[in-house]
Amino acid sequence: METNSKRPDWDRIVHLFKLGIVASLIALVGGDMLLGWGTADLSLTGMAQYFSRYSSVSDTRIFWAATLGMIGIAIETMCFFGIYRVIVSESEKYAHAYRVGLIGMLIFGPFCHVMCCATIYHHNAVARINPDMAINEALAFAKLFLVPVTAIFFVFFMIMNIVQIMAFAKGKTPYPRWCLVFTMFLGIIDIVVMRMAGNHAWAYALATGWLSVGSLITFTGLLIYMPKD
Repeated sequence: METNSKRPDWDRIVHLFKLGIVASLIALVGGDMLLGWGTADLSLTGMAQYFSRYSSVSDTRIFWAATLGMIGIAIETMCFFGIYRVIVSESEKYAHAYRVGLIGMLIFGPFCHVMCCATIYHHNAVARINPDMAINEALAFAKLFLVPVTAIFFVFFMIMNIVQIMAFAKGKTPYPRWCLVFTMFLGIIDIVVMRMAGNHAWAYALATGWLSVGSLITFTGLLIYMPKD
């Protein structure tokens, strides 16, 4: 039976959670919403309709979305080490598993975001030359560069979030067990709600940033309900 209990460095954890909130907002607004702000052409279908949302996105917007998103996601992910500190105070076993997922996300998360932006740039660039080839060229680019890094990223994403839920659920943190709800999975609710909102630029923009929305809620919730000891 694992026995490990020590007082977390709450001052450092508070600092990381507050910085995580700021970084999540940078990634959400500067990275995701800047890229995803647009409406779809509903006269189209399939991938043509999907990419039509980005037809008005300029190269400058793509550059800033890639840059700000990369910076925001990197800082945001590092701030999850605040949760690592919470878990390691009660369980080194869960903390080490959590750290594996976190390191993988730190490596592949920003890269995944940049590849998303690059795919949009590639589509728009080809569309300016030959619109009929844009969709196929964008999909080919995505299969070669975006899909592999996204697949690897989501492996670490699942490890990190599942371990976090398990640690909270089994009482391996100083938090109440119900605080297991504060994970990045909460961002999925953002996707569902924004899809229900319809074909609006702000809805697509917010849906694009579902991961950052999940991070923002996680940091905020854990900061608000931080144990007072």
